[in-house]
Amino acid sequence: MGICDGRVVIVTGAGRGIGAEHAVEFARQGARVVVNDLGGAPDGTGSDSDPAHQVVERITALGGEAVANTDDVTDFDAAQRLVATALDTFGRLDTVVNNAGMLRDRMFVNMSPQEWDDSIRVNLRGHFCVSRHAAAYWRDEFKAGNAASNGGARIVNTSSGAGLMGNIGQANYAAAKAGIAALTIVQAAELGRYGVTANAIAPSARTRLTEQVFADMMAQVADDAFDAMAPENIAPLVVWLGSNESADVTGRVFEVEGGKISVADGWQHGPPTDLGRRWDPAEVGPTVRDLIEKAPPPAPVYGTF
Repeated sequence: MGICDGRVVIVTGAGRGIGAEHAVEFARQGARVVVNDLGGAPDGTGSDSDPAHQVVERITALGGEAVANTDDVTDFDAAQRLVATALDTFGRLDTVVNNAGMLRDRMFVNMSPQEWDDSIRVNLRGHFCVSRHAAAYWRDEFKAGNAASNGGARIVNTSSGAGLMGNIGQANYAAAKAGIAALTIVQAAELGRYGVTANAIAPSARTRLTEQVFADMMAQVADDAFDAMAPENIAPLVVWLGSNESADVTGRVFEVEGGKISVADGWQHGPPTDLGRRWDPAEVGPTVRDLIEKAPPPAPVYGTF
């Protein structure tokens, strides 16, 4: 028994790292899990079915129920098959955790169109494809009178500190992750009528994507010390957001690292000046500087000093 007892959960990118720990913790909390992973390299290339099956083996060894799926979440039809896997295997779908991602880091002035497109495709389009099919299923269930039979439906997206603050060398990744944060807000506003909540996390943990970029931060710690960068630290928040206990929380982005959870405060309307008429260009400069002086400073971009 756990806070997700009886729920059916899809976790994408669940073959390794943070996603694998999400899947295992959902199973510990009573969920039946679809472990999705294409098995690609950190840059999104290639495929390997072993990681997804290995996580299923971890779950079944704990006495849980899980099935592997290796569909490509960036393919709209394949994402529909992924949702169908949950429905055909377990008869329902309650939670989607969009975790799959990749990196194609490059300084902006050197970035190729392919590196840009690949990052947007995997990180942002992948979130769209799976959530889109899940949302259609939940809408149909709601209209058929079957909604909220297990506490309502949940979407948990994966943004990033790079998407919230920016990161040097990751213009493509940051743009995709910022898009995910905005997508989450719109999903929450549109899907609430069907009993669906949508939230996002911006995690900081040791993964294949971070241990090379942030080698010092992600270094292993002594066995007797709390490992703040361990990927399993992210799972408790995600599992709670995916449970039937989080029905009153939606449209939020949470930063999570080690034992720390915070709510990210996104774009807000700043102090205005309204002339009540069209501006003359010569008037704009002093006014803008005055508004900037009144507004709180932006958070620094990661990688700047």
